[in-house]
Amino acid sequence: MASVPSKLYADDVSLLVVLLDTNPLFWSSSSFSFSLFLSHVLAFLNSILLLNQLNQVVVIATGYNSCDYIYDSSLAANQSVENGRMPVLCANILQKLEEFLLKDEKLGKEESKGRIASSMLSGSLSMALCYIQRVFRSGLLHPQPRILCLQGAPDGPEQYVAVMNAIFSAQRSMVPIDSCYIGEHNSAFLQQASYITNGVYSKPQHLDGLFQYLLTIFATDLHSRSFLQLPKPVGVDFRASCFCHKSTIDLGYVCSVCLSIFCKHHKKCSTCGSVFGQAQSDVASTSDRKRKTPDS
Repeated sequence: MASVPSKLYADDVSLLVVLLDTNPLFWSSSSFSFSLFLSHVLAFLNSILLLNQLNQVVVIATGYNSCDYIYDSSLAANQSVENGRMPVLCANILQKLEEFLLKDEKLGKEESKGRIASSMLSGSLSMALCYIQRVFRSGLLHPQPRILCLQGAPDGPEQYVAVMNAIFSAQRSMVPIDSCYIGEHNSAFLQQASYITNGVYSKPQHLDGLFQYLLTIFATDLHSRSFLQLPKPVGVDFRASCFCHKSTIDLGYVCSVCLSIFCKHHKKCSTCGSVFGQAQSDVASTSDRKRKTPDS
């Protein structure tokens, strides 16, 4: 595959893939309504398309049980504004979003209870990266891609491996992952994603001004960011999730062969099958553990 810069339109043209959290379990308990959140997001997406006529926007809905594409501006390029009122962008997103929510709710009735109220972040990240790779391999000129996670639901420890694999894939493809977290506590997954991929992580303090946060921090293209003072990562949570109980841990045992993490000592690694004794298992602090991209 040819190098990414040789296929770019210009430095200020962006392909923005937005991961929109639609988890009903989070929004039903949040003081910030989903309809108000959506109004801020739609205004932001419209602003992105107005900044440059070559900009592209893709929206992926991240539900409790599934995730799916709900908007692609490249497919709606020939559509225009209807009667000077609401753009077709908003109408298309609202229609697709309603269909997605009904499908996600139907799948939820078939799921067993007791799961953490987390969203399918790993699935939506994978879909976003697949879309970007398809653009890379299209052979045509393309904008500079980046991912923006608009997340509110808490992290799902059971998704740790899949999320980290997606983060490392984005790092190798030089695709920044920006994160705007609106939940009660910080997201360790998104903090690590933005830190590793040189993206921006932000947790707005005043959700009534969400549109201003989105516009001033996340609307800037990658070239313009070098001239701006954007939020820097402070206190990134590098804790991992153990592979045995899927719980977040501060101190654990790391397999020296496959780097699987366990909260207790085991005689055999459940991931790669390596047998090790007490002296062979490495005890490591997951918060201090450096993560590197696997060699190709």
